[in-house]
Amino acid sequence: MNIQKHMEAVFITTLAIVGAGSLVIDHLPDADAKPAVAAPVANAVGTPGHMAVVIVRARKLPHRA
Repeated sequence: MNIQKHMEAVFITTLAIVGAGSLVIDHLPDADAKPAVAAPVANAVGTPGHMAVVIVRARKLPHRA
């Protein structure tokens, strides 16, 4: 089968598949994001009177010269 002879058919078939896929994706329901039940970071959020503090703990890497 010579693919160059059938490029028009390949193009039309690809276009039909992409168009049908686009219609299917458009009819899917939108995502409904909900907040986490208990986010551990929610207590560390800064307020106008108090600054948020972030503590990062990690091992110190050896110093190489």
